[in-house]
Amino acid sequence: MSSSESGGLRKAAAVVSAWLIVVFAKLLTGVRAIWAGTSPKAEQTLYFANHTSHGDFVLLWATLPPDLRALTRPVAGQDYWDASPLRRFIGRDVFNALMIRRDGSAAGGEAANPVDQMTEALRSGDSLIMFPEGTRNIGEEVLLPLKSGLYHLARACPQVRLVPVWIENLKRVLPKGTLVPIPLACSVRYGTPINLAEDEDKNAFIARARAAMLDLRPEYDRAEEISPS
Repeated sequence: MSSSESGGLRKAAAVVSAWLIVVFAKLLTGVRAIWAGTSPKAEQTLYFANHTSHGDFVLLWATLPPDLRALTRPVAGQDYWDASPLRRFIGRDVFNALMIRRDGSAAGGEAANPVDQMTEALRSGDSLIMFPEGTRNIGEEVLLPLKSGLYHLARACPQVRLVPVWIENLKRVLPKGTLVPIPLACSVRYGTPINLAEDEDKNAFIARARAAMLDLRPEYDRAEEISPS
């Protein structure tokens, strides 16, 4: 088989796999998109969401309209998605993920800056899905402190829409260490885009971005935080 035929088969397999993943995600979770403060637009966008499971970007990606899904790349940890041939195929061929070296190194031994990688992708015209907490939230906190990367991306790429997202219930569907998902209803809530204001400092912007994410939580989720008197 020639390399072109092999590449064609791999591309076809990626298209079929993407369709199957979207169907499976929707059947398992009944996931629905709630566009609370914006609507799907064919504009370059950085979606920033809470992060509790390896399945987070799958659910967000699956709820985007197909034309936007094709233009949107999840930011993913290279160490996880390159750990096996199957994961590598799904991460690189199916999702076209932007692989980030979380240990801060590159293949050639030089330091790799994740923010620089994301900035380059945005400047090339890609839309991205990122998780500003920087790591999965597996504890009891509702939302971990946000890293400064979101601020630096907003400064470097002012033309990009910044859309806050809240992914509901996935932590319960796929708890850490669980191989078999638990069927539960999930939703992905898209909020009003935010912008970096002129002369706004990092701390103020990050606090505003965090508030925009937390404001998307469903009412019952907020009620759980209220301790009984």
